[in-house]
Amino acid sequence: MDRNTLVQEMERLDREIRSCTRCPLCEGAVSHLTGEGRPGSRLLLVAQAPGAQEDAAGRMFIGPSGTVFRKLLHHSGISWDEFYVTNLIKCRLPHNRRPKQLEIRTCSSYLDREIALCQPEILVPLGYYAARYLFVSLLERELSRAAYPSQLGTLIPAGQAKIFPLSHPALLLHQSSREEQLYKQYHLLSVLRSVCIWYEVCPITAYTRTGLIDPVWSDLYCRGDWASCVRYQMEEQHIFHPDRMMPDGTIDRSLP
Repeated sequence: MDRNTLVQEMERLDREIRSCTRCPLCEGAVSHLTGEGRPGSRLLLVAQAPGAQEDAAGRMFIGPSGTVFRKLLHHSGISWDEFYVTNLIKCRLPHNRRPKQLEIRTCSSYLDREIALCQPEILVPLGYYAARYLFVSLLERELSRAAYPSQLGTLIPAGQAKIFPLSHPALLLHQSSREEQLYKQYHLLSVLRSVCIWYEVCPITAYTRTGLIDPVWSDLYCRGDWASCVRYQMEEQHIFHPDRMMPDGTIDRSLP
């Protein structure tokens, strides 16, 4: 889809969201929040729902959690036009309560359409409910509260895309001791916003395209966390490494 068509389709969807009356949440909402940023970017971030200030102004992340969110992005060197950000639930939840399953089922079709139009390579759920929805819809498996912390900051293949769960920035409003942890989590966004600079000339890409290795190697490293790739690190230090070296540093002697 070309850029002009994408913008037109997103504007059409935004108008539909703003006029939505599918569930009772619309009755108490000042705004039906639509996404912001750059549709079609590699990164698509998904928060839970608008807060009081977001609802009043009709803008994403302008309240207390927004202040934290923007600090995390600034620290990571990420600008607002390098991603698209939206909500799982488009209207404010009363008293900022947890979303009900019926509300998620009713509203999530808008998120599904945003994803289908934007076709991001990496989906970044901010918080548990957004992560659980993407796990169910893309991986067809549940994500329990107990298992959720272990998934944070981990790149997970999900068909044509990847999921990279992050803590919601509001966490720091209640647990300031987690600041260093969140800065580390969010910093990886600066890596994930682009593919590795060596992607087109790397043997791993050639092996992937010819079917000699599992595409997951390229998904998780070349088009994912390339900064942790041993090949990349050695290339940057001008250290010799054989073509048969895998991104984790192991040697696959079955490769030509």
